[in-house]
Amino acid sequence: QVQLVESGGGLVQPGGSLRLSCAASGRTLDYYHIGWFRQAPGKEREGVACIDSIAYGTFYADSVKGRFTISRDNAKNTVYLQMNSLNPEDTAVYYCKGTYSRFDYWGQGTQVTVSS
Repeated sequence: QVQLVESGGGLVQPGGSLRLSCAASGRTLDYYHIGWFRQAPGKEREGVACIDSIAYGTFYADSVKGRFTISRDNAKNTVYLQMNSLNPEDTAVYYCKGTYSRFDYWGQGTQVTVSS
């Protein structure tokens, strides 16, 4: 099975940018649909963006559309989430999830804090 590890989180000022990485080991990500999710304190986990394994189609939540970009580099077995124009409402733990053949695999999450 695949193991996913997120990185790239941290503290950033409003209007700033971060790039999150979701690195895979154990299996190639080529055949996995990958999604980024986030969970803020006291809130349910929500989907942010996803990219499929076939045509690399992408989908974004309305709250991040135009600001976040998901991409994948199969050669590096990594999926990225470029986050621009961050605001305090983006503060959350961000998780990546890989889906293959009806099975879901989650990473441990990385904290993103947007604050001045």
